[in-house]
Amino acid sequence: MEFSRRTLLTLAGAGTASALLTSCAHRLAEVDVTVAGFGEGAKGTINVWCRSETQTGIQTMVDAFHAAQDRIRVRLTPVLGGQYVTKLATAIRGGRVPDLVDIDDINSALFIYRDAFTDLTDAIRRLPGADRLSPGHLALATRNKRYYGVPFLADNSVMWCNGDLFERAGVDVDEATGSFEGYLEAARAITRLGRGFYGWSLPGNASGSLGFRVQPHIWAAKTDLIAGQIGGQRGNVAGNAALRRTLEFLRTLWTEKLVPPGAYSDDNSRGAADFLGGRVGMRSDSYGSIVPDTKPDFLKRVEVRLLAGPEGGRSFFDGGDNFSIPNGAANPSAAWEFVRFCIDVKRQSTLPSGGYTPIRSDAATPEFRKRYPLAVSPLENLDAGYAPLSLSYNRIYNQSDGPWLEMIRRAVFEGEVEAAMEDAQQRYDLILRQADA
Repeated sequence: MEFSRRTLLTLAGAGTASALLTSCAHRLAEVDVTVAGFGEGAKGTINVWCRSETQTGIQTMVDAFHAAQDRIRVRLTPVLGGQYVTKLATAIRGGRVPDLVDIDDINSALFIYRDAFTDLTDAIRRLPGADRLSPGHLALATRNKRYYGVPFLADNSVMWCNGDLFERAGVDVDEATGSFEGYLEAARAITRLGRGFYGWSLPGNASGSLGFRVQPHIWAAKTDLIAGQIGGQRGNVAGNAALRRTLEFLRTLWTEKLVPPGAYSDDNSRGAADFLGGRVGMRSDSYGSIVPDTKPDFLKRVEVRLLAGPEGGRSFFDGGDNFSIPNGAANPSAAWEFVRFCIDVKRQSTLPSGGYTPIRSDAATPEFRKRYPLAVSPLENLDAGYAPLSLSYNRIYNQSDGPWLEMIRRAVFEGEVEAAMEDAQQRYDLILRQADA
């Protein structure tokens, strides 16, 4: 029996999927990464699953790996992101797992907390430069201070600024991007240029996209909307000052018409078209959404900053992928050899060519900075990256009927900030209780 993704996530909240995956995981052989020679001199074929959305990032690694050696062949299977959790859960339940999974880091916990992935702690600690790996990615692969995944590629949200519009509006990028007050000053000045220019871009009807773009403003204030550890989590919504300031800020952008009127219904289907068309001054987005297909002349005038909180601070969404080896993998040693190849500094430095950024700070070499200047900012501030560790992320933030989108729309477009926060608190708590049951 195969569940739909939404059904699986609902069951995950109720605990049923947890029981199914746990019982299956206990039947699969655990991989021992401490055995002599693990990840060295392996042979054979490894079956690797990747997200179709990030296939370009891993395909270049596969091609390079095949060119570098002839002992191991990688059989790459792309899986649609919306089906990944379901298909992997089904494979685990059936005992027919891939050797390696390239999984959305935010979904790692769904399987780690069901004992489905290999404990990679000792293997990771042996890696050269292990202390340079993205702490945000690692946190999403951690349980009881043990690592069940290793970072592979980053897909981060940062602030993209149209330098031409800032200059024409007489606003300094650095001064304007350090707080909400600065953001508003710049957005007002750019919008006053008229002729269809706007200071800010807001996809106001895109739940997951808003989670990617808006939450870092709250994290920059050293707080989160989910409190506690898995097993006893609750919402931190009602009374959250940083959240209130953020919602009021977005409300101001809307009421003062500092965002395009289409923001109300924008489901992000047009992506960054408003910014890339030169009509918007600031947009929070990923490297892959802005850079790959954009004319170099436009990019020369673009500047990148981390996302600021109400009064300062910096953060960004630590999105992207982690590698994990499922228990029961047929060729885990070869899989780990491929992993080591992919996260080597030399290979990580090529990721921007496929639209992604490295997950290790030492990739920001002088050569890298010259070739990929717009990918450097997160690497210089890896500790500022974050994403919530929770079994309920998808139900809260990605589903269109979740409490996150409802709260945003009610606060921003209807002006009911406090009521929206109060109601969201109750729904956060309910979903988190279900997941922890």
